[in-house]
Amino acid sequence: MADIIQLLPDAIANQIAAGEVIQRPASVAKELLENAVDAGSTKIQLIIKDAGKTLLQVIDNGCGMSETDARMSFERHATSKIRSAQDLFAIRTMGFRGEAMASIAAVAQVEMKTRQKVKEMGHLLRVEASSLVTQEPCQAAPGTSIAVKNLFYNVPARRNFLKSDPVELKHILEEFNRIAMANPDIHFIVHRDNEEIHHLMPGNLRQRIVGLFGSHTNKKLIPVEETTDIVRIKGYVGKPEFAKKTRGDQYFFVNNRFIKSGYLHHALMGAYEELISRDHYPFYVIFIEIDPAKIDINVHPTKQEIKFDDERLVYNYLKVTVRHALGQHHAMPSLDFERESTFNLPVISPRQGSESREQTFPSKASGGSERPSGGSSPSFSGQSQRERNNLANWEKMYEGMVQGDEEERPDSEQPQAFTVESSFSSEESEGNDLGIKVKEQKEPYQIHYTYILNQIKSGFILIDQQAAHERILYEAYLEKLQEQSGNSQQQLFTQTVELTAADTEILLGILDEINTLGFDIQHFGKNTFVINGLPAELVGKKEESKILDQLIEQYKMGLDLKLDVKENIARSMARSAAVKRGQVLSKEEMQSLVDKLFACAIPFKSPTGRNCFHTFELDTLAKMFEG
Repeated sequence: MADIIQLLPDAIANQIAAGEVIQRPASVAKELLENAVDAGSTKIQLIIKDAGKTLLQVIDNGCGMSETDARMSFERHATSKIRSAQDLFAIRTMGFRGEAMASIAAVAQVEMKTRQKVKEMGHLLRVEASSLVTQEPCQAAPGTSIAVKNLFYNVPARRNFLKSDPVELKHILEEFNRIAMANPDIHFIVHRDNEEIHHLMPGNLRQRIVGLFGSHTNKKLIPVEETTDIVRIKGYVGKPEFAKKTRGDQYFFVNNRFIKSGYLHHALMGAYEELISRDHYPFYVIFIEIDPAKIDINVHPTKQEIKFDDERLVYNYLKVTVRHALGQHHAMPSLDFERESTFNLPVISPRQGSESREQTFPSKASGGSERPSGGSSPSFSGQSQRERNNLANWEKMYEGMVQGDEEERPDSEQPQAFTVESSFSSEESEGNDLGIKVKEQKEPYQIHYTYILNQIKSGFILIDQQAAHERILYEAYLEKLQEQSGNSQQQLFTQTVELTAADTEILLGILDEINTLGFDIQHFGKNTFVINGLPAELVGKKEESKILDQLIEQYKMGLDLKLDVKENIARSMARSAAVKRGQVLSKEEMQSLVDKLFACAIPFKSPTGRNCFHTFELDTLAKMFEG
């Protein structure tokens, strides 16, 4: 039988390697920018056309390359960063694998111009699909310019898998942000389709963060710094009140290299414990410096995953350092150690009939302790430890259900209790062994200010108020977009909003559609917008800038779902404007929500796929109470 195993041609091997290293235009931008940083550049320019599909070009003023080095840079496993296996344990450069240029040249048309500072002439190379097309002397500025054109032109299937221009541009700018933050001493310029979107002068880390995310970010930052014999941690975290519901503004760097680590993210979230809710994410830019011999970065071709010798130690240092920084800047809740905290718990009134509604706790016979009806806490003198523990546990059961809040609400917003009446009349108790006559509860009832309970003929229905309202708004906004019938309410004072470059591109792409819904927003140049008006239903709910931020965040979450633009906008608006869990609703508001939900074309699911309601049959309930 003839031999069947053979070496693959270089062009095919390079295309296979490119599948791991070059996944999208952002991968090209990352590799080229990292090479420019490694070349000792003080100024780097990034040029983007058609979200990188037509052109991605990086121009630097670094050391440049000789004619031989320029040609060798396109070979697989050719690198200037390491010489032996031992060098893998002392890596300080961004690149070291020697795969990037070969992988890029395998799936694109690449033009390189490079010149060393001590030379008068530079060199021009053109490579297509791993084949050298041109190599000749040329005039060039000191440094290197690499233009990557028509990415995936020879791999149509890969090109078809690329997402829309806003999505691809967002990924490119994310990669740029990571490299620009890691190198605040380098002058960066970014042009998108012949328009400058970033001009970042050399400075410190805080100035770089503000330059990337806008001047409004400055007031949100808390500095973090700690140095030990093993690790140095520095950077900035966001104040708890500015945490967002979406991820995206979280950055870890180890020895100036951006990494992704769920383990370290968990440590940082632990530092924010009890400061933000679980579904919110704080802003952070954290740099960790550690001996390169104690980490392994050769885990994945993207070099964004690393392994630590002692991951647990880094975890604990990070959590304690961030917690300490939050405490120093008064972001932590203060504790009064001179005062017994149990005395400040809210007074709760479980409703237990008309004669005993003011009773707040069970009697001592039931394992608890009596509490005066006046609402003041009893003294603990003479109580056993068990009694004190029982009282604390009982109060914890009712935590958050404050009596004072109930008294301040108007009667129409008071939670309605299911009432029962005792009756010993044989006629009234016929068919009821307990002699209890139940009043029918036909009005909607709010449970924990989150769910709406409503009686139906066959039993009852339980509605998630947020999911239901999202469905109602989604269909209403979709109809407005199709009919272009949104109403705007002009603001007395216009508000100017500054966005990041990535968010600016997203907003410009959907500006016409959201203005159709009732917004009146105008582009004021570069990354600035002016809000003149809002949809009538959003007026007075929250600050205009927060409404816009929330809308953009929700829209970004839907980009990867490949939704139609109008569907994504309607979905994002519904998520932003809907009533939230924990929001008190009057009977009229609850009834209106129920009526509108079942007038929807698809009342069963919210736009994000959550169930809007569940029904409970009387037969099912009866079985639950069978002995």
